[in-house]
Amino acid sequence: MFELSLVIALALAFDFINGFHDTANAIATSIATRVLSPAQAITMAAFLNFTGAMVSTGVAWTIGHGIINPHLIDNRVISAGLIGAIAWNLITWYGGLPSSSSHALIGGLAGAAAAAKGLVALNARGLVEKIFLPLFASPLVGFGTAYLVMGLILFLVGYASPRRLNSSFARLQILSAAFMAFSHGANDAQKSMGIITAALLAGGEISSFRVPCLVIIACAAAMALGTSLGGWRIIRTVGSRIIKLEPIHGFAAETTAAMVIITASLLGSPVSTTHVLSAAVMGVGATRRVTAVRWNVAGRMVQAWLLTAPAAALVAGAVYNLLGVI
Repeated sequence: MFELSLVIALALAFDFINGFHDTANAIATSIATRVLSPAQAITMAAFLNFTGAMVSTGVAWTIGHGIINPHLIDNRVISAGLIGAIAWNLITWYGGLPSSSSHALIGGLAGAAAAAKGLVALNARGLVEKIFLPLFASPLVGFGTAYLVMGLILFLVGYASPRRLNSSFARLQILSAAFMAFSHGANDAQKSMGIITAALLAGGEISSFRVPCLVIIACAAAMALGTSLGGWRIIRTVGSRIIKLEPIHGFAAETTAAMVIITASLLGSPVSTTHVLSAAVMGVGATRRVTAVRWNVAGRMVQAWLLTAPAAALVAGAVYNLLGVI
């Protein structure tokens, strides 16, 4: 019972940290363009993160089954995986790097499971088809789609004066930020739901993988609470250090990212909201000129993206072995 309680506590802690780590995903561009005040943006994001988390559990099922075989692992494995993911999230938050909580969680679980049972504990097909392909393809889709969306917007309204464009898109960006916050909750909060449900199944508390209502509410609330605190270091990186944003750019980036993320959620595919939005911001910036994007900042972000899963896996494997000694 202690191990199950520890998993639940760690999963909710991960959701909370995910909330303030990934607050930037929904509101960074709105704050950077001064469409919303920080307080307004965070309040809206927290509410819509909670609402989005209540809409489906397809991603939760994928997380519970697609990474590791729930019948071959125990709650010590899940605890170690969560600790690895939390550790990497805190490291990247301190450095102000918008890395992926999804990659950290998947890497942590895979590393702990491999340390416990070897590679046989990993669901190879699920990892490739339902996890890695969507995770790596979604930023590319976000970049390309944002480039096209921004180009289409400029083609349709580019003749208008900058002042008129900023005034119109400032209002529209409130809607796009709300859409982004909703989609973030719909995808990211489900990951902890999947972990807790897998732990309940491993502990014999439930007979089949079905997310209990209380788990949905608890994970949604934990993410909303974390979001309400705001991840200011990462907000600055996404909102101003990649490109200089105007409301028209923020609207295009947020709308594109939200469409990609909500589509993935409906398909039950976990994606990195951080990667998708950051790539969308780069895509929007590239429509100005290639040099408009601060590629040195983008390069640091990509390095963090590539390091996230293996780093979290190594930490989780070490934690699993340490828990065995204790």
